[in-house]
Amino acid sequence: MSSQRESRTLYFLDTEFIEDGSTIDLISIGVRCEDGREFYAESAEADLSQASEWVQANVLPHLDPLWRMSRAKIAGELLKFTNHGAHRPQFWAYYADYDWVAVCQLYGTMMDLPKSWPRFCMDIKQEAVRLGDPTLPEQSSTEHHALADARWNAEVHAFLLSHNGGRQEAPDV
Repeated sequence: MSSQRESRTLYFLDTEFIEDGSTIDLISIGVRCEDGREFYAESAEADLSQASEWVQANVLPHLDPLWRMSRAKIAGELLKFTNHGAHRPQFWAYYADYDWVAVCQLYGTMMDLPKSWPRFCMDIKQEAVRLGDPTLPEQSSTEHHALADARWNAEVHAFLLSHNGGRQEAPDV
């Protein structure tokens, strides 16, 4: 590890998925870069027949077949999206655990992630708790649409930075 902090580009992500207690099946992924670029895709391989009533009511109505692609294509397009510029990506999500597993599974395992990527995702909720758990801005866009939620994640991250005097104390790993 170098003594100087490496430059990072922040990516705010969200996924929608089906889970049954033992598997996570990606439905959609949305990513917003701090520079304003956005990525969105829906998995053509998700078994939507396995969706819970909650997912059927809150996630499936927001899907658009025009965005569907294979998981392999999503993985390739996401890598292209995050390889923009010279900076390494740093990923942030709200309650990030399952989102990050869904992203890792696009590439196989966590160890199969692109070499330029970290092996973890920063968690916006944990950062909020670290800062005293302030009341977060309400989401005004469509909840449970991966790209709308990724945009909200970027908004909340900016709010938390301002709540923390503009200091970002995330590790540089």
